[in-house]
Amino acid sequence: MSTRGSYAPPAPRVERARGVTDNNGLVTFTWPAGAFSAPPVVTHAIEAGTVGVRTARITANSAASTTFQVLVTTGVTVLGISVLGPGVPATGVTVHAVAVAP
Repeated sequence: MSTRGSYAPPAPRVERARGVTDNNGLVTFTWPAGAFSAPPVVTHAIEAGTVGVRTARITANSAASTTFQVLVTTGVTVLGISVLGPGVPATGVTVHAVAVAP
């Protein structure tokens, strides 16, 4: 039996999903059963809106699901200086997520 040849390890599992935030600015992605044996490495993008600055962060991540919170803020002027106001939950924002097995 020959042992010549090359070995290519299998590619890591990759899952893609898209969701819309609820009234609390939260969106949860549930990964297929058995897709990941440990919490995946997740990247995300949020679709741009016409008003305000949007920020997103992962609030929970496990092998079964990942939850994001999206906040929106607008600029305010205080004593002639423009600053970002406090963030509030962003409703109806589309979030794209890509999860890769660690």
